[in-house]
Amino acid sequence: MSQPTSFPKSDIRVLLLEGVSATAVESFRAAGYSQVRTFEKALPVEQLHRELADAHLVGIRSRTQLDAEALSHARRVIAIGAFCIGTNQIDLEAAEVAGIPVFNAPYSNTRSVAELVVAEAIMLMRGIPQKNAQCHRGGWSKSAAGSHEVRGKTIGIIGYGHIGTQVGVIAEALGMQVLFHDIEAKLSLGNARAAAGLDDLLARSDVVTLHVPETPATQGMFGPGQIARMKPGAHLINASRGTVVDIDALAAAMKSGHVGGAAVDVFPVEPQGNADVFESPLVGLDNALLTPHIGGSTLEAQDNIGLEVAAKLIRYSDNGSTLSAVNFPEVTLPEHTGSTRLLHIHRNVPGVLSQVNEVFSRLGVNIDGQFLRTHAKVGYVVIDITATQDQADEVREQLAKIPGTLRTRVLY
Repeated sequence: MSQPTSFPKSDIRVLLLEGVSATAVESFRAAGYSQVRTFEKALPVEQLHRELADAHLVGIRSRTQLDAEALSHARRVIAIGAFCIGTNQIDLEAAEVAGIPVFNAPYSNTRSVAELVVAEAIMLMRGIPQKNAQCHRGGWSKSAAGSHEVRGKTIGIIGYGHIGTQVGVIAEALGMQVLFHDIEAKLSLGNARAAAGLDDLLARSDVVTLHVPETPATQGMFGPGQIARMKPGAHLINASRGTVVDIDALAAAMKSGHVGGAAVDVFPVEPQGNADVFESPLVGLDNALLTPHIGGSTLEAQDNIGLEVAAKLIRYSDNGSTLSAVNFPEVTLPEHTGSTRLLHIHRNVPGVLSQVNEVFSRLGVNIDGQFLRTHAKVGYVVIDITATQDQADEVREQLAKIPGTLRTRVLY
């Protein structure tokens, strides 16, 4: 059943959870959205369901779980923003078939992650994790043994995407040689060079850093075999996804000395909250530098994410544009000054577009412009018309009656 949402933006309720950056709140208010409700933490399930029932635009980070059950309470929600990189906390398919596009911020924390990775490479090459642990125990190991500059050393980047390329640029500025491996052909930046393959990269790198997405192909991709093929004494950094590395195999290799040290920011199992206990086979190893999934957690990154995702939600609400939606047909739309814009979200079944056009023909309303994109399950058609508000409302009502319609909206 379609959900009409033809009302002024001053009536649109925005719900932002988990301490989303103030830049997002400021963006919404500057755009005319006065009803912005914020919470500093994730909400208990029952309270979350109550809040979703009244919201139109929702922003979350990584802890809030918007599964099918939660989305069933979100009958007014027109779009969701994940103010982070990943979207695993959202049932994307359930959102899609409910006619709700989901937006995220895939690039806003790139610099923060890259800076941490290069800093960790320096720390590992100098043996700082071990020396730090010794000092905390009252030890004093003033020695250059096993301590190296990064200048002239090779960093091997597995996954040469937005973060991987930035790591390479910063590392090269420090005088490092940059090798990379990716499943797709990539244009190298600076003097970076593609390795002949993963094994070639592992054999030649003094530091190996992982920057791959979480997919079925990457789960467990860095196991005992890959670790064994690393240069003896080389270091491993994982700031990608916790399921990528076999932690038990890594711990064994670190104990044996085959892996000189490791910096790990992501883990197969992570605490749900700051009050929960963290457990890992790497705990207690002096040559392990462990961080609590904070690779992108800088104030600058959070501010950038707030701006990026808020802008996407505002553009969809104001304009209907779905560019970069992760679960929805992508439509890049011009402004509609002088026209009324109708949005029709429907199940992707044969004959819907002809029925949409038949409505305009029957009502004698001329179409100024039309845009259509489809996914496997959902179609999204945007129609600009010159019409009075009463005519536009009548068109929307007729569009809502078309079988397979999920949602309709009018943007005046």
